Amino acid sequence: MDAIPIASLFAILAGLIILSAFFSSSETALMALNRYRLKHRVSEGHHGAILANNLLKRPDRLIGLILLGNNAVNILASAIATIIGYRLYQEPGIAIATGVLTILILIFAEVAPKTVAALYPERIAYPASYILTPLLKLLSVLVQLINFITNGLLKLIGVSAQGPHSHVLSQEELRTVVLEAGKLIPDAHQKMLLSILDLEKATVEDIMIPKNEIHGIDIDDDWDQIHEQLINSQHTRLPVYRETIDQIIGFIHLRKLIPALEDKTLNRENLQDHVRPPYFIPKDTSLNKQILSFQNEKRRLALAIDEYGDIQGLVTLEDILEEIVGEFTSDPTAAHQDIFPQADGSYLVNASITVRELKRSFDWDLPTDGPKTLNGLVLEHMEDIPQSGTSLMLYGYPVEIMQTQQNAIKTVKLRVTTAASENRKNQ
Repeated sequence: MDAIPIASLFAILAGLIILSAFFSSSETALMALNRYRLKHRVSEGHHGAILANNLLKRPDRLIGLILLGNNAVNILASAIATIIGYRLYQEPGIAIATGVLTILILIFAEVAPKTVAALYPERIAYPASYILTPLLKLLSVLVQLINFITNGLLKLIGVSAQGPHSHVLSQEELRTVVLEAGKLIPDAHQKMLLSILDLEKATVEDIMIPKNEIHGIDIDDDWDQIHEQLINSQHTRLPVYRETIDQIIGFIHLRKLIPALEDKTLNRENLQDHVRPPYFIPKDTSLNKQILSFQNEKRRLALAIDEYGDIQGLVTLEDILEEIVGEFTSDPTAAHQDIFPQADGSYLVNASITVRELKRSFDWDLPTDGPKTLNGLVLEHMEDIPQSGTSLMLYGYPVEIMQTQQNAIKTVKLRVTTAASENRKNQ
């Protein structure tokens, strides 16, 4: 070492610090990589991403390689610094060299490169993978020996190096990812993604049309009345029953009746030939399962039943899709059939509106784990059937009862905030 000039020793020391910075930044960058973005880049055939993904499949070997290289470089740098300090200042120079080297490594080989790697992991990890991959092959025997000893020690404390390395996200974690995406995802698309995640929490009962509001054809009615219903119906599919919906026969598709209606050959008898058997589903079925059931059964609507087999309501594929994309309809007035804006800025609302639709329309924070309609929510809150003109604060929102009929509330008046009003207008 005495024959090596001081300038050369300084150059070697600088090179070793650079190597230490490389190993430190590589470790941080590879561990900070977004695994889902990495998989996407791998599927695109990005070579650096492929190498990085292969390295991360065995993190114990990767960490062993990086630490082996980093420690070897740092120990060698310490030896070089000691020689330089001794040759310049004799015995005091050793202490000086140790202190200075510690600061240099801390700043230039640890904090600075690791900070950059944490901020820009892909820029560091992918190029580093081209160096670490052949280096791992070159030092594979030594790395495996170190890992064998390390893994043996880990097993003694109950830790397995072959444990799960899964990065599967839970539903709530995925929700957080979508919310944190910010401007990367348009607001409308973000709402749709969140609504899809919410399908598992909602059931058919949350969105179904109540039994008493199901409109259909009573096959025992006068034929002229049935014919009038078929011509003027706003729906393409209608239930067919005898006397009440509890005696359901099935459903008809009006488009399939158009030729017979035009030819005036349709009558009560051949109408029943077009009736498709009813499709029954439990009212507690989650919406994500039901949308798949509709797809598998080639159906677009079903009757929801309770545990006793009694019909509770009607749900359609469109109802579930509206939970994802919002209201859509071919009838421009249908989207507001339960909500009627007033001149004073208030809204008259049909009390049979579902709580979920009310939340979506006015952006209100209402519970969905109890009653499914506004009528049920008010009755639960008051524990009585209120009289017309009664006002109350429902979960912090002002509600006025406008009309009651028999044992139910029919119409209420809502006064909403400006932000909620704008939300409604923009829908």
